[in-house]
Amino acid sequence: MTSLKEMRVLIADDEPLARQRLEDLLRDEANVRIVGSVDSGTAAVDSIRTLAPDLVFLDIQMPGKTGLEVVREIGVDSMPATIFVTAYDKFAIQAFEMAAVDYLVKPFDDDRFAQTLERARRLIDLKQIGALREQLLAVLGGATPPPAPATAQAAASQYLERFAVEMRGKVRVVPVNEVDYIVASGPYAELHTGDRQYLIREPMQSLEDRLDPAKFMRVHRSIIVRLDLVDTLRKEAGGDYEVQLKTGARLRVSRSRREELERRLGVTPKVRSA
Repeated sequence: MTSLKEMRVLIADDEPLARQRLEDLLRDEANVRIVGSVDSGTAAVDSIRTLAPDLVFLDIQMPGKTGLEVVREIGVDSMPATIFVTAYDKFAIQAFEMAAVDYLVKPFDDDRFAQTLERARRLIDLKQIGALREQLLAVLGGATPPPAPATAQAAASQYLERFAVEMRGKVRVVPVNEVDYIVASGPYAELHTGDRQYLIREPMQSLEDRLDPAKFMRVHRSIIVRLDLVDTLRKEAGGDYEVQLKTGARLRVSRSRREELERRLGVTPKVRSA
């Protein structure tokens, strides 16, 4: 399939040879015009806003801003169709594959490039950029991209199943069922999985809304715990409460959330004498 409509393309990569290779390949494509070629995330943001390309080849690791930071600053709703470009990293690739986002792994061959470009061109021609934006959201937030609403069960699948954690320009996939608890850390949230921690930029309220309430509960304004890991609920001196997880971690519980936590844990409330 060859589109009759000209496709405006922006290249954002800090490696001159990588930019040159993409430019050479794109110049051999019909109805493609390169509207810009930049070498930093900051320049990518400016160029996307001023040039309004139909498609951007976006390197993940760039000075100024990473590729994912570029997407966050522009906003998913305002991003053109995006093909991520990355050096080999199995976790990044897993994240992109799970979100059905197209990507190129350096060094890529001509056939892989042609397949990726053709898919992007087809989606642009069919005006399916909305689907691409949902996939970008999946990469940024770790959510599973919504499938076609063929069944009520599929439509009801609304909770996070994995986090895509950006680490120095790379993306690591952290399954939700591996998370023991989450603690607010300034503008970030810190995911605790066993003896490891990962930072994601997402507010606690958003996480509380997107995590399955049958599995997770916000026990404090700055703490979310996985319920099946709760071992004991303790009352401390001064009337404060905390939970101890099966891992040994001890976390604060707000007094206002204690009764709800007891209910969720199946604790029978004490009957008080008149």
